Amino acid sequence: MTFLELAEKVLSEETKALTSIEIWNIAVEKSYDKKLKSQGKTPWATLGAQIYVNAKDDTKSKFAKTDSRPKRFYLKSMTNSINLEDITIPEDIVQVKEKKFDYLEKDLHKFLSYFVYYHLNCYTKTIKHQVSNKKEFGEWVHPDMVGCYFRMEDWKKEVYDFSNSIGVRAVVLYSFELKRELSFSNLRESFFQCVSNSSWANEAYLVAARISENDDFMDELSRLSASFGIGVIKLNVEDPDSSEIILPAKYKKNLDLETMNKLAMNSDFKDFLETVKIDLTSKKIHKKEYDIVEDVENLKSK
Repeated sequence: MTFLELAEKVLSEETKALTSIEIWNIAVEKSYDKKLKSQGKTPWATLGAQIYVNAKDDTKSKFAKTDSRPKRFYLKSMTNSINLEDITIPEDIVQVKEKKFDYLEKDLHKFLSYFVYYHLNCYTKTIKHQVSNKKEFGEWVHPDMVGCYFRMEDWKKEVYDFSNSIGVRAVVLYSFELKRELSFSNLRESFFQCVSNSSWANEAYLVAARISENDDFMDELSRLSASFGIGVIKLNVEDPDSSEIILPAKYKKNLDLETMNKLAMNSDFKDFLETVKIDLTSKKIHKKEYDIVEDVENLKSK
């Protein structure tokens, strides 16, 4: 059972609008949580984020949300059978306290490398800030990680050769900014740090292992994402395969070569550009030049 299937089952049985915490508590009472394909340390947060994002698609989603605070969710098929005006907030609903972090931001790099390799076919490279001359850089220039997707892995040779002849790029470049947590306390700083660090790339993502499920926060995160084209990835450190892109990035056709030139003063970024060029020219990907993609069991053990 997926999180959305769990939510749909609970809402159809309860026949009323519920918060994500209420849905989760009921699911636990009925042991539906044991049927989930995966479950990390904060499954209620993942549930809330997935319903919220899904409900924003008015044309395809089965879910709808109220305008109340906190947000409540219900099935569109129930619209005419429930009273959305009479919504009270039970006093016995307890917000689950999240555990303190037992990992550092740098520990997330391997989880991101794993997720984007298997889900975006992207090869990553960690950019070490300390190897740069601080006099040459402002506060927000370096991305934490960069990546590339080679279309030649999916294209036939004839298509790849044709793309080169007409000037179509056979690679997509990514920029990633990593945080342990995203909440109102660091949203704007983290977001605009990602914007500043990613002008050179085709796509940019803000990445975190914990993302607030607050409704106002999700509204603001969605607004910023839509305004600036920055995507959002939620990493699952308990089950890396359950990591997900909760907001997609907007593809930028034109690359900022001036910023790329400045970043090339960093030896890691310079090596990344050189490796991508060699791989495109030779039509062979030299995987050893990129970050190691660890086995999922090794990640879980960490």
